[in-house]
Amino acid sequence: MNRKILSIIGVVLVAFTFYSCSSNPEKGLLDRYFNALSLDDVTTLSTMALEPVDFKFKSWKIASVSEEVIKAAELFDMNTTEQELKKKKDESVGVTLDAKAMLDDASFERDNARTRAARRAAQKKADELQIAYDEQYEKHQALQKEYNLAKEAAAREEEISNFSIGAEYPNIRVFNGEVASKEVEVQITGDDGAVKNYKIYLRKYTLQDEDNNLSHRGRWIIIKFEKI
Repeated sequence: MNRKILSIIGVVLVAFTFYSCSSNPEKGLLDRYFNALSLDDVTTLSTMALEPVDFKFKSWKIASVSEEVIKAAELFDMNTTEQELKKKKDESVGVTLDAKAMLDDASFERDNARTRAARRAAQKKADELQIAYDEQYEKHQALQKEYNLAKEAAAREEEISNFSIGAEYPNIRVFNGEVASKEVEVQITGDDGAVKNYKIYLRKYTLQDEDNNLSHRGRWIIIKFEKI
């Protein structure tokens, strides 16, 4: 067989290998995951999954793979929402404290009123301010809860983004880009022969640092295992 034919075969094999890996990323990732699992290699598992799950298994196989879905990265918008809610929450603190101070002043006037008429007027004012304070306090508590949820969600998304990219970037919240995701159902046969089905959520981030004109191509990672 001459060199030209060998070269062509080599190119075809390389292209086929690349295509297989790029079109079926879940197979390679899960092969490595379960291989590390069989070796109790916790360190390797932690590089592939955010929350590694330990299975005592005899064998496993992929039952189905969803279509790949690509969406715009959400961290930038999530960070913006968090900052907007923080500003509203901080402003609400002052409004709530002012409402409480007005209520306390009215209560003081009522307690120190010298006539029955003055006490009735002060009590009416205190009752009205109590209603206003209670409403403002409820609004503030709801806003605080909304902010906490947004903060937790943004922090989680930042963690996942950095994990896929493979490094921690302090300015990653201003990156733009896209997120690819897949869902893989697997059948795992345990040591006792029992078969259990799991859905595995995968993601891959491709982000752009426009401020520094840099592109960050992430890797496929395991977000979580879900028993089905």
